[in-house]
Amino acid sequence: MIKRSSGILLPIFSLPSPYGIGSLGAGAREFADFLHDAGQSWWQILPVGPTGAGDSPYTSVSTFAGNPLFIDLEALAADGLLDQTDLDGARVPDGDKIDYAALCASREPLLRKAFSHLDGERAQAVRDFTDRNPWLKEYALYRAVKTHFGDQAWFDWPDEALRRHEPSAVERWRVELAEDVAFHAAVQYWFFTQWEELKKYVNALGIKIIGDLPIYVSLDSADVWSERKEFLLDGQGRPCKVAGVPPDYFSEEGQLWGNPLYDWAAMKRDGFGWWIRRVEGASKLFDAIRIDHFRGLESYWAIPAGAKTAKVGQWEKGPGMDLLRVLTSWFPQITYIAEDLGILTDAVHDLRSESGLPGMKVLEFAFSGPDNAYLPHNYTQPHCICYTGTHDNDTAVGWYESATEAERAFAAQYLGAADAESARSALLRCGQGSVAELFVAQLQDYLGLGSEARINVPGVAEGNWRWRLLPGQAAAELAKEIKDMTHAFGRC
Repeated sequence: MIKRSSGILLPIFSLPSPYGIGSLGAGAREFADFLHDAGQSWWQILPVGPTGAGDSPYTSVSTFAGNPLFIDLEALAADGLLDQTDLDGARVPDGDKIDYAALCASREPLLRKAFSHLDGERAQAVRDFTDRNPWLKEYALYRAVKTHFGDQAWFDWPDEALRRHEPSAVERWRVELAEDVAFHAAVQYWFFTQWEELKKYVNALGIKIIGDLPIYVSLDSADVWSERKEFLLDGQGRPCKVAGVPPDYFSEEGQLWGNPLYDWAAMKRDGFGWWIRRVEGASKLFDAIRIDHFRGLESYWAIPAGAKTAKVGQWEKGPGMDLLRVLTSWFPQITYIAEDLGILTDAVHDLRSESGLPGMKVLEFAFSGPDNAYLPHNYTQPHCICYTGTHDNDTAVGWYESATEAERAFAAQYLGAADAESARSALLRCGQGSVAELFVAQLQDYLGLGSEARINVPGVAEGNWRWRLLPGQAAAELAKEIKDMTHAFGRC
């Protein structure tokens, strides 16, 4: 069990930085110091892979790779790979929104310049890192080929043998694009070297990192291209059915994610080797792993490929304890959290109970009436994680302002709150004071920010994952306020 404690949810991309997006550099260490001063034991982040469609961290082109945009440019300059002129040119005026298009256009040339300055010793370090991480050879080649073919998805590449990942074609292109392959390998070496240093710093402060493991991977990804046998695809590499969820409290239309579904029967015959490799990679990044869409391990929503809406689909049986038993036994040192939100059945509750994983209680979903399971007085045991809201929720202020009249009326009774500010404050105290072994709030809730600071709106394809913390917002006065509350409820 997790000891009674609390944490704050803040994505890496939301950290303050003079370079347009949060990084693994000074801003991350300053936030870790803030967490320490605020009496927090956990820092929850979102997936850190290279983003795909809609700039979403949940549509990454690799389940193993790190996001190049998070690389600390100042660390590269300290290593002599960039100079002050490069840093000055990369600076972006302070703002609370990320411009991904501008960043993607400007950042890669800068990283390629750094790559051109690698000397023999550091180039050898990259090769050694590549040899220790077999996934990197496939990922670096995938990125190089994708660039070569004008950023086309792998299933549209003109070389059929390469699309099929035939060994002779793979090796031929690996030689032809060797320079570009080496560049992408170097980028990952920088990311993971910097991450390791950051994690040591964070852990030394007594803080652990919670990371997110998306249940699915993108169709256009190095994972699907190089390991098609793990997925339900036709002869051309296209899915017959895709992932999503039916209508629920997040979206009246449901969510049509479009990810390929796993061939769970084949994975089971293989002993779930792909998942073991995946979690092994995540274990190098995180101290605790939140299993995204946990209910999909019991039963998942399968939507016919080409469907226009997620309303069309059916439930199919997931791997259940067959997979969870493997992951918990292979990695006993990892703390797992079940993201058990969505349409839940007795079978999902039974799976979570049998697995022993703590589930999630989201306060913003709680105010339908006194019998709501997310209200703290209904927590039957402390083995759970209480949240004000997740990255898919509005901020506490935004939630109250958009709540129904009935929800506000019940919140007034339960929280003693008559407006957005008093509701925000009461919601934080309600979560801190709950019996849940861990309480997590978005930083925006401690800051009292509204919907302008929302991270994601599920079912909306564009405009998400952009909010940034401004320099100075996570101030010493706020840290003291949070620590006082955390201490009062026995979570320090």
